[in-house]
Amino acid sequence: MDILKIVITIIFVIDCIGLAAIILLQEGKSAGFGTISGAADTYWGHNKGRSMEGALVKVTRVLAVLFIVLAMVLNLGVLN
Repeated sequence: MDILKIVITIIFVIDCIGLAAIILLQEGKSAGFGTISGAADTYWGHNKGRSMEGALVKVTRVLAVLFIVLAMVLNLGVLN
């Protein structure tokens, strides 16, 4: 069980680093003056789910769920 705990801990650390990097890559939610002038109604504004930003949001969700699950598994002490 010690090897399994070490492997899960390494995956957890990699997940933490990846989650921090993905969050830092994302843009802020405030679009500034672009929303006032109507610049948000462009092609890219309507298709955010298919853009790089949409992919970052999906990866963030997956890494966050993995973070929570791994944290619970490591904290429960099942692997001791």
